[in-house]
Amino acid sequence: MLDNMSFHAQAFGVFAERHGLPPFDLAVRARLDGKRNRDIFPILFERTLSEVEIASFSEEKERLYRELSRGRLQPLRGLERFLELLEERGIPVAIATSAPAPNVVHTLSGLGLAERVRLVARSDQVARGKPFPDVFLAAARLLEVDPARCLAFEDAPLGVVAARAAGMTCVAITTSFSREAMLGAGAEPHAAVADFAEYLETHAEWAGTER
Repeated sequence: MLDNMSFHAQAFGVFAERHGLPPFDLAVRARLDGKRNRDIFPILFERTLSEVEIASFSEEKERLYRELSRGRLQPLRGLERFLELLEERGIPVAIATSAPAPNVVHTLSGLGLAERVRLVARSDQVARGKPFPDVFLAAARLLEVDPARCLAFEDAPLGVVAARAAGMTCVAITTSFSREAMLGAGAEPHAAVADFAEYLETHAEWAGTER
């Protein structure tokens, strides 16, 4: 929906410096982007963390993200047109995200989509986070649609793996990782595009709808 990973990277950079952790690079992000915070922080700190520690670290990092991104979030090119077309055709939309609830509210509000996208499945509401398919399966249940009939858009390798494990067709958005980088991280999207405008332009079923 948006390219907000630079804000997350900045937030993690500040967090890592505060806590004496190694800086993030793209290789680390390929292993962690898309995971839940409860799964990320034990990896970063290389030890088992208590629930209190996980909650504290998560709130610290996500508060940094919201502060850094406030008023600066922009939808990916073509997103609003794509949503219009889906609405015109009666095709429902749901979000399957590893973001905590405050970030979902922050992001949808920042994009002006809070009233248009109401179905949200979060990884903290399911048993397992990405790369397991649980959150995508939960999104399909919200949509009341067979996962095999769902089209998922993902910008992280672990998300691609999760969507495909759910049985969905998955299009990679290459805002952070190229298709080659996705493949190198073990993810195999069915297609890859820079944004939603490119998706509309390159898929025949939407021919002539871009503007």
